[in-house]
Amino acid sequence: MSCGKRVKKFYGQGTCFPCLKSAPEASPCIIRPELCEAHLGLGRDVEWEKDHHLQEHIVYLSFTGGVKVGVTRSTQVPVRWIDQGAVLAVPIARVPYRQLAGAIEVYLKRLFADRTQWKAMITANGAGGEQLLEEARNTAMAQTAEALREYLLPKEPVVRLSYPLTDLPPKLVNVQLDKLPELEGRLHGIKGQYLVWADGRVLNVRNHTGYHVEVGF
Repeated sequence: MSCGKRVKKFYGQGTCFPCLKSAPEASPCIIRPELCEAHLGLGRDVEWEKDHHLQEHIVYLSFTGGVKVGVTRSTQVPVRWIDQGAVLAVPIARVPYRQLAGAIEVYLKRLFADRTQWKAMITANGAGGEQLLEEARNTAMAQTAEALREYLLPKEPVVRLSYPLTDLPPKLVNVQLDKLPELEGRLHGIKGQYLVWADGRVLNVRNHTGYHVEVGF
């Protein structure tokens, strides 16, 4: 996804091994924003860091079958929530650069998950989620370090999201193109990064970043 080379194996999501070690898109602060050094004028590619990380970020809570905490650029709201398949989401902090968002997230990861369980996400309909988010927000406001509380957003409205996926097949099975190079059947719905077939097969599109695919109808 970075250099465009044809490779036999991916490292991370769609990168070759050299790019894993050198490309800004694969730097450790992508996964752990508290490690970002863009505000110090540092990074694998300073101009890339300036464009992507030295700008306003949001810390949020979302409901994807359970409450999770996450970080994204302000310009990616609500795209990031849709990408994750969240049925409910609420911003809880706004900061001027990525590292600060990561610092807040570090505190909150002790209380909330920072990863999504895909089956729970696909089956989640939001029932009871709004109350859980409100309770989680109150907890987050109380638990965030004093030095970071000036960035908190205690009164943002909860956003509800819907997807083209109504009833679900009785059994969901995750498939990967490495093991099943051809997929055929009726596409039943889409939620977040996931395509759901009528027979219950599920494909995570993001996990196949960098693959060359052909689609026929």
